[in-house]
Amino acid sequence: MANPKSPSSSDAAPDLSILGNRLTILPPGVSSAPELPHDPETSPEQPLLTSYARFRSSPIDFLREVSLHVSGTGWRSYDTFIGQDIFYNGFSERMRGMVMQSPQLLRKIEELAKRRVDVEISEGMFKAERNAGNAGMTSEKRRREIEGQLKEVAADWTDKMICKMESRRFIRGAYYLCTQLVTRAYHQGIHVSSEEVLRLRAVAEQAAKKNQSIIFLPCHRSHVDYVSLQLICYRLGLALPTVVAGDNLNFPVVGPFLQHAGAMWIRRSFGEDALYTTLVQSYIDTLLQNGYNFECFVEGGRSRTGKLLQPKFGILSFLLDSVLSGRVKDAIICPVSTQYDKVIEVDSYISELLGQPKPKESLFSFLSSSSILSLKLGRVDVRFHEPWSLRAFVEEQRSRIGSLPRQMDTSYDTTLKRRLLTTLGYKVLADINAVSVVMPTALIGTVLLTLRGRGVGKAELVRRVEWLCERVRGQGGRVAHFGGLPTATVVERGLEVLGPNLVGVVEGLPEPTYYAVDRFQLSFYRNMTIHLFVSEALVSAAMYTKVKRGGGPENQKMGYQELYDYTFFLSQLFRAEFIFPTMPLADNLSKTLQGLETDDVITTTQDRDGKVSTIELSASERARGQENFDFYCFLIWPFIEATWLGAVSLLMLTPPATGPSLSPSATKQSGSEWLDLKQVQDRAQLLGKTLYHQGDLSYFEAVNKETLKNAYTRFEEEGIISVSRSRDSKVPAKVRLDKEWMPVRDAQRAIKAEGKLWEFCESISRSRREGKNRRDGATVRGRVLGLVELVGGPLWEVAGAEGRSSGLVEGEERKRRARRKPMQTKARL
Repeated sequence: MANPKSPSSSDAAPDLSILGNRLTILPPGVSSAPELPHDPETSPEQPLLTSYARFRSSPIDFLREVSLHVSGTGWRSYDTFIGQDIFYNGFSERMRGMVMQSPQLLRKIEELAKRRVDVEISEGMFKAERNAGNAGMTSEKRRREIEGQLKEVAADWTDKMICKMESRRFIRGAYYLCTQLVTRAYHQGIHVSSEEVLRLRAVAEQAAKKNQSIIFLPCHRSHVDYVSLQLICYRLGLALPTVVAGDNLNFPVVGPFLQHAGAMWIRRSFGEDALYTTLVQSYIDTLLQNGYNFECFVEGGRSRTGKLLQPKFGILSFLLDSVLSGRVKDAIICPVSTQYDKVIEVDSYISELLGQPKPKESLFSFLSSSSILSLKLGRVDVRFHEPWSLRAFVEEQRSRIGSLPRQMDTSYDTTLKRRLLTTLGYKVLADINAVSVVMPTALIGTVLLTLRGRGVGKAELVRRVEWLCERVRGQGGRVAHFGGLPTATVVERGLEVLGPNLVGVVEGLPEPTYYAVDRFQLSFYRNMTIHLFVSEALVSAAMYTKVKRGGGPENQKMGYQELYDYTFFLSQLFRAEFIFPTMPLADNLSKTLQGLETDDVITTTQDRDGKVSTIELSASERARGQENFDFYCFLIWPFIEATWLGAVSLLMLTPPATGPSLSPSATKQSGSEWLDLKQVQDRAQLLGKTLYHQGDLSYFEAVNKETLKNAYTRFEEEGIISVSRSRDSKVPAKVRLDKEWMPVRDAQRAIKAEGKLWEFCESISRSRREGKNRRDGATVRGRVLGLVELVGGPLWEVAGAEGRSSGLVEGEERKRRARRKPMQTKARL
């Protein structure tokens, strides 16, 4: 059902197509620039090939094109952008000086130096003198010496951290190079909404007058994210933002290039380094105080699963603190959604999700990546949410919270700041989802993975894509413009982009029949739509606990309270997996039931008070073969499977009947041994692969490493497991089952299928998909428990061989060893 608030294609603002050197305004509803005759000089699909052809056939023409960018002819000059000036000799030196003169940084250096001197005095490093004044002069001299050392270190860190955008000529050349590389991979170019761009430019003009920064907060699926945003800002005349980047990308050649193009390098983890933390805060303060645009990824790292990740609060905390403290008056927040027909790095993502170690970033991997070698990956769609004031957000939250002080420093109530920070993070994610565009490849991937059977005919595939477009718009989502192209043509183009490695076709049949070749990888594109249907999927999964029993409509009715309870159970289970609506569950459930009933998927019965009493599938939905109900179930089933696998894998934490003796420490605490958390999760993946190939797990993507990690996070939050983490990143985290959740063994020393943990597994299993590939029963339970013992056994063997004890005990021993080290006269940072 169409959303009345959603503009039709005829009412929508036109798109802008950025392709190579050409900026094209597209009429409403047009998906790409008009098709031109296939000419190497004009073909919109081959801008980079055109350049290389010129180089081979006419070196002079090629060099002329390059010189236009280097010299800055016409729009390439980038002389009239909106924002603060950053391109001049000495910019980096001036920025370094402002950071080093930051009052906050100077106070921290003074504090650390004084603290160090106090420690040295307590350790007797200063000889006692009769004259107390002389002793004071000695310690003062030592304090100044330490301050000097800390300033040297801070200056070196600052130089390595700050972006160094000093040369327009360099930026022009970088734009030319990056445009050629990106449009070689994404041959249909970069698309933005003209309405959103005009609005953003107007906001940028006002911000520039007030000396305020625009903080771009994009989602993060690919390295192309920050490249595409920089290209858009350059081409549309907006000041380039300083981009927060992890120093793992700061490798030879590429690192300096990115730093001069806008990257600021930060460590992946700050630990307890107070000086470095203050330095980062001081640099961000300096950028915002001077009105320089800023960009960071609210999710932290790239999403390997296709959907938004939970927010990371590190950089967001710095930004919020700048405004809360009063050091920065205000800044403008602009959430950004970047969507792709096909994401370049998906192949490597799948390898990582299946447990292979992430390869180290290097120049070789960069040059050999598919981002340089691939062609015809479709297009990139970038959408900008309406920008909003960070100060206004704080004031609004202050009025809600009530007790929030007007101005705060680091000593104010951290609980209140955490609440503000959490609200900020999830608001940005909600804004990103609100403007995200569903691409044709996501539509195709979603349809292929939510249909029963091995494959689907082309006519049915086209019909379901059209149906899904209606569902997306009905949920307030956006679908990429198709223009006047028939859906069949759009589907063909999407299939071409996905390629035969993801979607295969069976030839020699009455009609082409398509099937998912790589369901794991295709799930990445399906996950790009799941945020629109999470509520419907959870309700459908709850109803499935009744529907799976069969026995006719009367036997499949579900009471409202039972539906509410199980939907609540699932929503809590996936709290770390999805971004849920902020409304109370009862209100969201009522809205979801109304929508499903309007779409004729379910029928509800009300009691005398007009409240819903029972819910069941509608007669029309049954007549359709439950295809709409199945769609919602198929969306959520892989995640239910993954969480069930995570819960079952916790049975591996049951101490063996025979094996290594327990340490006194572990026995005293809960009767169980601490095990390496990463090793446990790796074995959980192995357990999942075994269960899948033996038919006890329906979805191979359930062994997804990220989903398993999210499940373990929820288990920890619920107190099912305890996790001990050391402050030393080199010391692995340890895990053990809580005593109340510990299974028991029978007379044959086998784990019994009973107890709190097993009941929890069974609660999840109630909504798992039933079918020919899987059956519940005593035989299955026995086989699963047997595999748990088999797969988990090596964990205990390793623990016994290494004589590992509690991670907490190890941490205390490490601290004692550190205290026994001789104190150094040089400042330790």
